[in-house]
Amino acid sequence: MSRRQGLLAGLVLVLAVVNGLVLHKELLLREGTRLFLELAPVDPRSLIQGDYMRLDYALTRDLQPPNPDWPRDGRLVVRTDERGVAAFVRRDQGQPLEGNERFLRYRIRGGHMQLGAESFFFQEGQADLYQRARFAEFRVNPAGDLVLVGLRDEVLAPLGNQTAPEAGPRSGGERSQR
Repeated sequence: MSRRQGLLAGLVLVLAVVNGLVLHKELLLREGTRLFLELAPVDPRSLIQGDYMRLDYALTRDLQPPNPDWPRDGRLVVRTDERGVAAFVRRDQGQPLEGNERFLRYRIRGGHMQLGAESFFFQEGQADLYQRARFAEFRVNPAGDLVLVGLRDEVLAPLGNQTAPEAGPRSGGERSQR
């Protein structure tokens, strides 16, 4: 194989991987189950990056510091209430899910548990609007993969410019336009 063919094969492989990741996220947005995580207080400003909100979740704050016996990568089991708000139940250790339980993938890095999106960027000048955020809206698949859709206030009303994608069993949620 010539050098040129090798470079072309490498480029095709990179494009295939990137497109596969994009397809996975799009399917999750379209078919995932809506789930809300309560936000912990945050400061929605950054002089270097522009306006954004660092996301911290009450669920992970309650689990800090993570149990040292837990693996660095794993899944939590959460139970959703009638509104779709998730609360921690246990770490996944192979038990079957019950009722309104769902998996959420986690990673522990630097002694901090992460569930997914750690920041939410928004248009300059909208910091006052997003200071009202009390929940993050996600789509989650059965494996526990999460995609951030938008932010919600205390009554789960969407904040900012959002449009509705088709979703899984609880369709009609909003997807933020960032």
